[in-house]
Amino acid sequence: MNDPQDHPDPYETTEAHVERLLGRALNSFDLPDPTVERLATALAHSSALHSSHHSASLHRTTHRHTYLLADGSTLSLWELVHDAGRDGVERHELYAEEAEARLAASRLPSGPPTRWSAEYADGRVLDEDDDFELLSALLTRPIPAQPRMYVPDNSADHARRVLRRAENADRPGEETARRLRLAFAHHITQAFGRHCPVAGGRDAGFTLYEHQFLLLDGSEVSLWEVEHTATPDGRHMCEVYEDEDTARGAMESRARVR
Repeated sequence: MNDPQDHPDPYETTEAHVERLLGRALNSFDLPDPTVERLATALAHSSALHSSHHSASLHRTTHRHTYLLADGSTLSLWELVHDAGRDGVERHELYAEEAEARLAASRLPSGPPTRWSAEYADGRVLDEDDDFELLSALLTRPIPAQPRMYVPDNSADHARRVLRRAENADRPGEETARRLRLAFAHHITQAFGRHCPVAGGRDAGFTLYEHQFLLLDGSEVSLWEVEHTATPDGRHMCEVYEDEDTARGAMESRARVR
């Protein structure tokens, strides 16, 4: 069964296919441990192109890899392939859930970042200091109330992975992690997304996501994830907070760094 992306040896074994898939994925370490353990029992596989996007600035495809396991069940992995890095080199990412692959795809830039600007009612263009005032106003704007549509889908493991990728020192601690082990459903909402100027006169992207979890005891817990490129080398960074105000405050602080 051929992989549609790079036409490997048609006689490639399923074991070799799994090793190749995991070996080229930048985020294979982020896959749930139970998923990797189940993959070790795969007997056969097939791959199919699920979606694609091609433009002058971005080439992106999503592939579904389905495996027949020794116990008779099946398992699917979703592979996102794109050239959104600064060097234009093709990158591979793996996800255990289609929703996560779709979310990752939606975060890819569709073109070079553009600096946003605005004008006052009298037509005066905002200068750089005004940019920060406007950004602050946007960051403090509350999210409109939305119905929570929880999906039961390895939610405790999703919470573990969100916490694991957080790089901020003040990320949620063990008490929150312990509570989230009881999560059985979750929902992801994008609360904010914007490019704005930072140190060195360059633009950085800021995105805020709320990961909402429903626990076995009926209570709800949210993690607020800030993704930004306001780092010295422009690399992508994730920070996670327990409340929205702290997350928005962190974004504003990063945007003000000179």
